[in-house]
Amino acid sequence: MVATDHVSAIFADARAVHADALRLLDSGDIRDAAEKAWCATKRATDALILARTGAEPEISSDTSRGLLRLAGEDGNISSLVGRYYSRQGILHGTCFYLGICEPASEVHRRILQTADYISDAARLAGYSDAA
Repeated sequence: MVATDHVSAIFADARAVHADALRLLDSGDIRDAAEKAWCATKRATDALILARTGAEPEISSDTSRGLLRLAGEDGNISSLVGRYYSRQGILHGTCFYLGICEPASEVHRRILQTADYISDAARLAGYSDAA
C-alpha cells in the first residue's frame, strides 16, 4: 500500500461529492444526484488504485482497467467490480446521460449505497479510518 495524503484527500473528495448527491436526491433532483454518486464512486476507485499501485488513473478507462487489474490480484477487490459497473451504467449512463432514471427505487438505492462502496474501497486501500 502507498501511504500518501493524496489518497486520503481523494477519499474525502469522494465523500463530499456523495454528500452533494444526497442533497440533490433530497431536493428531488435524481438525475444530478445519480451523476454525483457516480463521480463519488469513480473518485473512491481512483483512491483505491492510487493506494495499491502508486499511480492515480488519469481518465475513466484507466480507472476501469485499474480496478479490473486489482481485482485479478486480490479477490477481496472483486466485490467492487460489479458495483462499480452498475453505477457507471445505471447512474452515469442511463440516468444522467439518457435521462432514464427508472425504476427510481433502483437509482435511489444505488445512490444511497454509494456510501458503502466508498467505505469498502477505503478499507481495501488501508484507509478505513479516512473520513
